[in-house]
Amino acid sequence: MRQRLGFAWEGIAAAWRNERSFRIQTIFALALPVALLLLRVSAVWWALCLIIALLVLAAELFNTALESLIDHLHPEIHPAIGTAKDCAAGAVLLLSAGAVIVGVIVVLVALGVLS
Repeated sequence: MRQRLGFAWEGIAAAWRNERSFRIQTIFALALPVALLLLRVSAVWWALCLIIALLVLAAELFNTALESLIDHLHPEIHPAIGTAKDCAAGAVLLLSAGAVIVGVIVVLVALGVLS
C-alpha cells in the first residue's frame, strides 16, 4: 500500500512540475476552504465544492497521463491523436466550467440571492 501511495504521489508531483494548468487548479482548490469559511455555507455546499474541485484535478491528471503516453508512443502529429488529446482537454474544460457554475451558485446562496 505504501508503494502504491508513493506512485500516486509521484504522479501528482509530476503533474505539478510539468503542467501549469494543474498548478493553477491546485492553487484554486487550496484556496477553496478559505472561501467557503468566509462565505459560511452549509456542509452540503462544502461537500459539493470539494468534490468538484477534486474532480477537476483528477481530470487534469488523466489528461496529463494520456498526453504523456501518447507523446511517448507516437510523437508524430496525427489527426486521431489530436482528437484524443482534444477530448481529454475538453473533459477538463467541462468540469472546470461546472466548478465555476457551482462557485457562482454558492456565492449567490451565501449572499441570499438564492435559497
